[in-house]
Amino acid sequence: MVLIKLITMKRRRIVVAAGFCFAFFLGTLMNLLYIPGFEHHQNHDHRVHRYYHEKQQQVTGDSQLQVGESVTEAVAESNSKPAVGSRHHQDLLLQIRERFDEVVRYRQRQAHGSGTGDPVRQLERRRLMDSEPGDNWDPIKVIERTENRQTHFQNRLSPSIYMPTASRKDFTMTLSSVNGTRMLGCSSIDNVTNVQYLGSGYTKAVYKASLNNSLSVALKSVDFGGHDMENCVKKYGSPGDCYRLASFKIVKEMTLMEMLQHPNILKLYGYCYQDSNDIQDTVTAITELGSPLEMIQLLQTSWEERFRICLSLVRLLHYLAHSPLGSVTLLDFRPRQFVLVAGELKVTDLDDASTEEAPCSPSDCVMEFPARNFTLPCSRGRCLGINEKRNLYNAYRFFFTYLLPHSAPPTLRPLLDKIVNATGELIWGIDETLLQLEKVLHLYRNGFYLQNSTQTHITDYKHVVDASIPEENYRCWPSYQHDGCLLSVFSITEAIGVCERHAQCQAFVVTNQTTWTGHQLVFFKTGTASLSSAKGRVTYVRVGS
Repeated sequence: MVLIKLITMKRRRIVVAAGFCFAFFLGTLMNLLYIPGFEHHQNHDHRVHRYYHEKQQQVTGDSQLQVGESVTEAVAESNSKPAVGSRHHQDLLLQIRERFDEVVRYRQRQAHGSGTGDPVRQLERRRLMDSEPGDNWDPIKVIERTENRQTHFQNRLSPSIYMPTASRKDFTMTLSSVNGTRMLGCSSIDNVTNVQYLGSGYTKAVYKASLNNSLSVALKSVDFGGHDMENCVKKYGSPGDCYRLASFKIVKEMTLMEMLQHPNILKLYGYCYQDSNDIQDTVTAITELGSPLEMIQLLQTSWEERFRICLSLVRLLHYLAHSPLGSVTLLDFRPRQFVLVAGELKVTDLDDASTEEAPCSPSDCVMEFPARNFTLPCSRGRCLGINEKRNLYNAYRFFFTYLLPHSAPPTLRPLLDKIVNATGELIWGIDETLLQLEKVLHLYRNGFYLQNSTQTHITDYKHVVDASIPEENYRCWPSYQHDGCLLSVFSITEAIGVCERHAQCQAFVVTNQTTWTGHQLVFFKTGTASLSSAKGRVTYVRVGS
């Protein structure tokens, strides 16, 4: 009897343990599946396959090829769509109208509202990435609509006429050229090749493609399996209107790319409107292609390249603080919103940019971040300078602290530390920050960072013109080449100093290549056994100790 009880108790323990393990596994799986932006809907090959399938669709009217994904059958056949005119449906249409009005305001170069009149309902957006995860949402406030637009919208509740043809024409006509350069259109991407899925976020899916087997571009379209579309369809049951709501984020991004011309903003090459089997006027943006920003890889690169990224970012933020639209803030400010193009940092995601400064009262103008808060002055019901300061502090916490001081030239570190501390405390604004970083660039570019430039070297070197050493490599850090020691130097004197600090170095090869600052790239070698002819290169070999 005792034995039976023991066996029963043992089985119960096993069942409880098994149940606990299963619950833990299930919980982990659910967490992964419902992380916003987590790609669980379809694999990359399937996305590219669907792209080619959509590419062959027949196009109607003046619309042409769509690059993107059609609504899945399950969504298209959803029978939960609310009745037109219902309160639930009007709420969705109001959001569409608000996003439409937001784009129109940018088109009319109305960067800020006057601050008068009754506020309209807030746009439903995901919360700012500044704050910690939680239920405290900080949406953008929309500007007061003009009376004629409000009246016109109240008379239009049908989703098929949410935006008049004239309005759509206004978008397409003004985007026909930028700075005299004709924009690409649907015909430009009719025969794209080498299509590759790059990734997706809350709203958009991004593809890489080649035009005429030469120009590589990025193609951005609404991700029908993305967070925004899925949540909207679940809530409102109207795939067509949910698409329109999401598509205005792409239209907004195209509008800002057109109006905010700066070397550190991704270039807009063109766009394409076309009809799919399920939805009319699907839109695809054609933009400059960049490489994703990988912070771990950046930490392994040279200080000169990391400094270039920080300088590019500050130049961008300076422009945004004084843009034609007013002070622009990047609400979704994360490294993944930036790319590298030929070493230059460029912002690629502008659909969450805003010119609105947060409303406030004299006692509650607070800018919140995970690590700390800042109290800002409240002027005429708005937080004074909040857009500029939010951008600058985000630059500090995501970029400066990791990229600026680490492995910098010793003589530059005090100034770099001062820059990092001043931005971390928001003591400086963007103007002073840019001034100080440009000062660092001047010191570095002209070799003023070098110490003891008059000192004599321990050993002598002989130089051999038009010669190189292909082998005899050793690794150093940070290096421009992973399997060798390739560094940038201001002068031969600096190169000799580097070689004398490296115990392995017995020679170095000065290449005819320079970095963005004009510094020369130099290979440092362990010997001269493979010395051979190489036009344009000069080799320096140790002759004493």
